[in-house]
Amino acid sequence: MSTISSRTYAVCAGACFSLFGTFLACRAEADVVEGRIRPLVDRTVKALMTANDVAGMAVGISVDGRRFIFNYGLADKEKATPVTADTLFEIGSVSKTLTATLGAYAEAKGALAFSDAASEHWREVAGSAFDHITVLELGTYTAGGLPLQFPDEVINNSTLTRYFRGWRPGYEPGTYRVYSNPSIGLFGFLAAASLKKPFPELMEGTLFPALGLTNSYIRVPEAEMGDYAFGYNKANNPVRVSPGALDAQAYGVKTTAADLLRFVEANIDPSGLEPSLQKAIGATQTGYYRTGDMFQSLGWELYAWPAALDTLLAGNSSDMAMKPHAVAPLVPPQKPAQDVFFNKTGSTGGFGTYAAFVPTRRIGVVLLANRNYPIPERIKAAYSILGMLEAVSQDERHR
Repeated sequence: MSTISSRTYAVCAGACFSLFGTFLACRAEADVVEGRIRPLVDRTVKALMTANDVAGMAVGISVDGRRFIFNYGLADKEKATPVTADTLFEIGSVSKTLTATLGAYAEAKGALAFSDAASEHWREVAGSAFDHITVLELGTYTAGGLPLQFPDEVINNSTLTRYFRGWRPGYEPGTYRVYSNPSIGLFGFLAAASLKKPFPELMEGTLFPALGLTNSYIRVPEAEMGDYAFGYNKANNPVRVSPGALDAQAYGVKTTAADLLRFVEANIDPSGLEPSLQKAIGATQTGYYRTGDMFQSLGWELYAWPAALDTLLAGNSSDMAMKPHAVAPLVPPQKPAQDVFFNKTGSTGGFGTYAAFVPTRRIGVVLLANRNYPIPERIKAAYSILGMLEAVSQDERHR
């Protein structure tokens, strides 16, 4: 049997102690950062929950590569189940940013081009208005006025096809932004068609694993249902999202705060992703149309940073969601500035979500709640937290 010399042992032991010392130092630094972050997050979130009768929330914070998750309240009021690291929330239209990433991934793989006519990837609508509407226009809500929601009669594949075949634009494609679930839903549908697999299978089997998302679902497995929070509607009744046409693509993701934060961190620094996914992230961070101060990308909405709170409130207002807005195409596609603020809100009948980040400042925040509380309250809370994160980040860099 070979033996280890005393010198080798000493070297190995020294290295181990050095690594352990580094670990303790990093842990101590993280504790210091958390000590600065937690009081403001606690104050902000607890006040928000009280004012808006929110049962439970999970908050994810990223600052200079450090991540923190804070959990509050109840995932299920009847069973008094607390929100934990494993709690699944519906994230509503924040799902659109993941759908957009899948579409951009399909483009990076050469399965489709953003300039393709929509009907090239869905022959059932050939001969309709979708011969003249591009994949990009669907992904940026500029297809010509598709509505916010499908009409009530659209309930299955045959009525979906009939609806799209008969639909006529109210505007020239590429001239107006009209926020629309059918628009981004069809974008995701076409992306899946181009990759020749069902959309849920591509999200759960390809995109989520590639992004390192281990607790994210379109279809929550039976084994995970115990972690799926109940949302609470205006009457405080427990609810979960109802099935709908292209719901998976437009608002169908259920995830944890840690996974949604991991997705934000992949957007802050995509260098660790495989090349096609890096390219896809870049495509979703590029402005294609502009209206006012907001640049519309695929899924994300962009602003020059620093941005005034009023600017972000206006860009996330019901006016922006419910009314048509003239847009200017950006040729070539571009970002608004060197420092860019990315954000997206999401809601279902019982849940409210917000995600925001600034890649060049290496800061990001996600807010997940089991109530659809007012969007301005989300923006204000996140804005306050991001301001504190920026100060912490600057202090850390100058230490």
